[in-house]
Amino acid sequence: MVTPLFNPDALSYAEALPPDWPGSFLAHMLFWVILLILFITVIVLLFTWLERRLLGRLQIRPGPNRAGPFGLLQPVADVFKLLLKEDIVPDKSDKWVHWLAPVVALAPALLVFAVIPFQDGALLADLNIGILFIMAVSSVVVIGVFMAGWGSSNKYSLLGAMRTIAQEISYEIPLVLSIIGVVIISGTLSLNEMVKAQQDVAFIFVQPLGFIIYITAALAEVARTPFDLIEADSELVAGFHTEYSGMKFALFFLVEYAETLAVAAIATTLFLGGWQGPFLLPWMWFIIKLFAVFMFIIWVRGTLPRLRIDQVMGFAWKFLLPLALLNVVITGAEVLIWPDAPLLVLGIINLVVAIVVVLLMSKLSKLGGGRVPV
Repeated sequence: MVTPLFNPDALSYAEALPPDWPGSFLAHMLFWVILLILFITVIVLLFTWLERRLLGRLQIRPGPNRAGPFGLLQPVADVFKLLLKEDIVPDKSDKWVHWLAPVVALAPALLVFAVIPFQDGALLADLNIGILFIMAVSSVVVIGVFMAGWGSSNKYSLLGAMRTIAQEISYEIPLVLSIIGVVIISGTLSLNEMVKAQQDVAFIFVQPLGFIIYITAALAEVARTPFDLIEADSELVAGFHTEYSGMKFALFFLVEYAETLAVAAIATTLFLGGWQGPFLLPWMWFIIKLFAVFMFIIWVRGTLPRLRIDQVMGFAWKFLLPLALLNVVITGAEVLIWPDAPLLVLGIINLVVAIVVVLLMSKLSKLGGGRVPV
């Protein structure tokens, strides 16, 4: 059995740190901050390489294969290219807002990982309101996006920023509601305790409808295909970051993949059992599941076409929101009526319910087809 980095059941950090720990609370924080920054940086580089390689296979082309073995050094070359590019700032832009926007967008994307457990007790801070903390800080990203659109003094950037805000606010509601089902069943807001609650059955089998809603809304939150219309080149050039180049554009690029990494990490923690698994070390299971979720996201990108903006917004309010509310009501009723029900039995019931309600809502929901009337 792997000994956790600190005891999650302790009442204070002084009690939590093991006797042979070389330092104090400050040493613990410093260690985890450095570890998380390195982890996010390395995984983001691997994500960019993996996405381009897999999309190449899906589109019958090789993908990056020249820089290093199997093209593994291509992300490093891209980093140097971005860092060496000229930093151009529009004359009529708000210089301070334009400069601060990528920093404001990046900070909350990194803060999410403070409460993500890599194994039992191995995390920066085991907050008893961990999932609430994630929902709170992740919503701050839109402020950085709006600052980028407004500070650029470019109407296309502003339109892209407004689309982003409208889309993220719309999909934030079903996203949060999809997580409530997991909270009801686990009886906790601590991510570490949620993983422990999946010791027998992963919540993806107990909350299949919740997982479908979460992964769909999360793709819209991070503007991944098919919800990437906020950066539609044919309409908005490149969206809110049209006027960005060099290091500041690299930060927005990092934000996009850091958010995608956060989506995969949250899905792994809430629905896939987190670090739990046989034979391998717990943190290995966490990373394996993390990459499995990301490969699913790439598969979606290589398969589905982009939606129109009216279809994107209609899908959130007319389809996902009613499903999310229904999932909360059904889960609450199950726990209230049958509190001691085996999770596997609840999973079978919820799978049948998910199939029925998705088919029913797909018949009732009309998102519009053909040409948009003028």
